[in-house]
Amino acid sequence: MELDSALTIPPTPPRNLFPLTWVNLSGNLILAYQSLGVVYGDLSTSPLYVYTSTLIGNLEDHQNEEAIFGACSLIFWTLTLIPLCKYVFILLAADDNGEGGTFALYSLLCRHANFSLLPNQQASDEELSAYRYGPSTHSNVSLLKRFLEKQKRPRTGLLIVVLFGSSMVIGDGVLTSAIAVMSSLPGLQYSGKKLTKGALLLLACVILISLFALQHIGTHKVAFMFAPIVMLWLISIFCVGLYNIIHWNPKVVSAIYPYYIIKFFRETGRDGWISLGGILLSITGTEAMYADLGHFTAVSIRLAFVFAIYPCLVVQYMGQAAFLSRNLHSIPNSFFESIPDPVFWPIFVVATLSAVVGSQATITATFSVIKQCQALGCFPRVKIVHTSKHIYGQIYIPEINWMLMILTLSITIGFQDTTLIGNAYGLATATLMFITTFLVALVITFVWQKSIWISGMFLLFFGIIEGAYLSAALMKVPQGGWVPLVLSFIFMMIMYIWHYGMRLKYNFDMHNKVPLQWLLGLGPSLGIVRVPGIGLIYTELATGIPAIFSHFVTNLPAFHKVLVFICVKSVPVPYVSSDERFVVGRVCPRPYRMYRCIVRYGYKDIQRDDGDFENQLIQSLAEFIHMEAGEPEFCSSEGSFDGRMMVTRLSSIQSGSTIIATEIEDCSESSSVQSSKSSALLSLRSVYDDENPPVRKQHIRFHLPANRIMDSAIQEELMDLIVAKEAGFAYIMGHSYVKARRSSSCFKKFVIDVGYTFLRKNCRGPSVDLNIPHINLIEVGMIYYV
Repeated sequence: MELDSALTIPPTPPRNLFPLTWVNLSGNLILAYQSLGVVYGDLSTSPLYVYTSTLIGNLEDHQNEEAIFGACSLIFWTLTLIPLCKYVFILLAADDNGEGGTFALYSLLCRHANFSLLPNQQASDEELSAYRYGPSTHSNVSLLKRFLEKQKRPRTGLLIVVLFGSSMVIGDGVLTSAIAVMSSLPGLQYSGKKLTKGALLLLACVILISLFALQHIGTHKVAFMFAPIVMLWLISIFCVGLYNIIHWNPKVVSAIYPYYIIKFFRETGRDGWISLGGILLSITGTEAMYADLGHFTAVSIRLAFVFAIYPCLVVQYMGQAAFLSRNLHSIPNSFFESIPDPVFWPIFVVATLSAVVGSQATITATFSVIKQCQALGCFPRVKIVHTSKHIYGQIYIPEINWMLMILTLSITIGFQDTTLIGNAYGLATATLMFITTFLVALVITFVWQKSIWISGMFLLFFGIIEGAYLSAALMKVPQGGWVPLVLSFIFMMIMYIWHYGMRLKYNFDMHNKVPLQWLLGLGPSLGIVRVPGIGLIYTELATGIPAIFSHFVTNLPAFHKVLVFICVKSVPVPYVSSDERFVVGRVCPRPYRMYRCIVRYGYKDIQRDDGDFENQLIQSLAEFIHMEAGEPEFCSSEGSFDGRMMVTRLSSIQSGSTIIATEIEDCSESSSVQSSKSSALLSLRSVYDDENPPVRKQHIRFHLPANRIMDSAIQEELMDLIVAKEAGFAYIMGHSYVKARRSSSCFKKFVIDVGYTFLRKNCRGPSVDLNIPHINLIEVGMIYYV
């Protein structure tokens, strides 16, 4: 499966979950401070609209002190049970090598059980260190695991659930920006300067357009502003909340008792149940605690929430409740009217800036989700630009950015009401949390290998709580709740259609491989002229010879002396180390000079466009030839060969002396030759720009060591490889068209001939996605009837 491109920076290794000790306490405190602006921008701005969304509508006939205290109690226990108990103490431990999010949970399940339906993820994965795990210690877990692995429908259902959750994240990014900006502006109505509703709408649209227009410069250029803004915001809402508690109604502290919840539902009945959709808005943004885990450590996120976010939010919500209990007429704009007049304007400015910060976090999270979906073959290829040379997660996707802007403006102009937008936002949040709970329950069983009863209790406890909120949010589908459902359905259909088409194309290749006997019958010359150079044949098959290769042989008058079948493979792990990236083997016996190389990338790895891939490929091929000679069980004579593949570790290559590498600078830039480096296999220096790949590329010239004695056949093969490298590379790809068979159903014809074809024509081409030079590209057309 092709990976995303336009990546210009080296990957940052994942950070593990370090224990909290005095040695690393200072580092975790710094990360906790930084997480305020990236993780908690959305969650910390929830007080702007929670009480308004909860108490307006169904509860208009129950607006009294008891109802307000009941709503405050519900908010307190919601913050305590879901963000604190579920996310801080449980979910942050379910990381995927330091990464979090819906796809991180899915990748854990795919590795520890064969739940994946994604093609091209089966070969050689067991050699990855991230795949090594112990056998299950529970017999009931093993039986359930084997049952689910054999059934395709449960695995298909699991993929649909994951895609639906990812689609909800995208919808969340649209709604967050709309509700955050819209909620921060009504304070102007109560500041002495009356503005019309149209003026407020126009101002909101200007802020939103400016927000999306600035995305291309990268969040790293304004990141230093995020944490101070949120910190100032937290201090402000804490002080205002504490003032309101003391000044208006100190008895609000007793609202922490669950008795007020029982009394709330006893008095409000069904209306109170529906109002849970507004209470749910108090925990919007909680999912970012887990989704942004890769940027920080679990300890730092826990510290920030327990000692900063949680107490400030609790005090603020209690302060608003105390104010509203004495000022019921202020419910439509509860937050801004509860601010004392002397500090209104400073807090209004901070609130607006904090809302923008919260919107930025969800937009970036949407970019990350799209990147993960694309890497795992579930989203069409789009341009991905890394805007920071230090933080891999700071990315920019132009197509998605402008699409989000159009959708956000449409929601803002169409609804013009934070209550309706809040209904949609609450449904997206509740659905995403329920899906996360379900996936974590599976992780507890199949990854942590705990008893089914433990995962069942976890699912039952949090499922009942989140199910109650979800049921209340579903009741508001006619009042704006339909928006995330429609958005999620559209994005999920795009993801599933793309995945379905790619899977059918892959299955076609699997069932139409070129027979090896036919290839061997052509002889080492393949029946055509073999010219100097290296031909890189890109294929999605990790085993066998693709059917399109026969089109190459029959349509091209000559072929390169060295042929390498390249399979770029995305595996369900965040990162693949350089020592495990290349898996090399032979396609035919040694005289054919035909190899296979599987290049493995994690869904957060970065494929650089610095010319280093070709040099590492030559190094890996040379090391494979050397390793193969030392393995007696390998048979690579002219008559037969084993066909096994080896993982070539670049770190061990550098300590050997298979071939010598000399570094020279690109002659088109400068004729001066840089200092030579005669190490075993050279680790290249790379020059990176913030947004664009480097113009100047470093070239490597290889030669054999003069003082090393080796077998003549190995020496000849290495020399052929070096000479072919000096002659240059050609990149050979199939330009495929996928069409449904005539006997297919009308639905399948529509999905493949219309849906998949439309997506394929309007996404990035595979050659662009893989950074293949257009001048060296050879394409051969082929129609796939699936």
